[in-house]
Amino acid sequence: MKLLEGKVALVTGAARGIGKAVAVRFAQHGADVAFTDLQINEAAEQTVAEIEALGVKCKAYASNAASFDESHDVVKQIVEDFGRLDILVNNAGITKDGLMMRMSEAQWDAVINVNLKSAFNFIHAVTPIMARQRGGSIINMSSVVGVSGNAGQCNYSASKAGMIGLAKSIAKEMGPRGIRANCIAPGFIITEMTNQLPQEVRDAWASQIPLRRGGTPEDVADVALFLASDLSSYVSGQVIHCCGAMNC
Repeated sequence: MKLLEGKVALVTGAARGIGKAVAVRFAQHGADVAFTDLQINEAAEQTVAEIEALGVKCKAYASNAASFDESHDVVKQIVEDFGRLDILVNNAGITKDGLMMRMSEAQWDAVINVNLKSAFNFIHAVTPIMARQRGGSIINMSSVVGVSGNAGQCNYSASKAGMIGLAKSIAKEMGPRGIRANCIAPGFIITEMTNQLPQEVRDAWASQIPLRRGGTPEDVADVALFLASDLSSYVSGQVIHCCGAMNC
């Protein structure tokens, strides 16, 4: 059974990693997929080809998610190209880690703008569309550190905590229009970025996880599929941890 047949999804920052896994999983369940990245490079083009091979429509858009104007422009273009918009996944994000005493204003601003302001930008752009359709699902990709905090990641933790507060508020504001908003809080997920860490560091992390392994982007994508589909039609304003009981 295809859970997203006839729906159109927008995933930000989806050329690779978790965003790509989410976009592919949505396509496997029948959704047409639009996704954004800072630039349309070979990785983005490959993602488009993989998704189109699944028999759905897919298009990549170059957009700076931290820009209010660019975010609104790309959403307008997506609706023109696809005809509707049912699902938004705010996945675009960066890290610029450092201890608070050494963190620069530029490091703070960059992470807040890309991670948190981008979610505001896209939610601001899509909610009028979803309201007219009398339904939609908004998914913010938060993090376990948005709940628990993490030394050396004050900017990142603050941005991810903000995404939780944003989703909970949107759930209450837009619920009467049939729009749901939820968060996913991934833990240690094995991606290109984490694979650059020394093996002993990855092993140490895995040893602290009750399931004794890091998660995969596909693990997160399955949670996103649930939140995007009608299986979660009465789930809104929630944070679902995808962390192998790392932060339960």
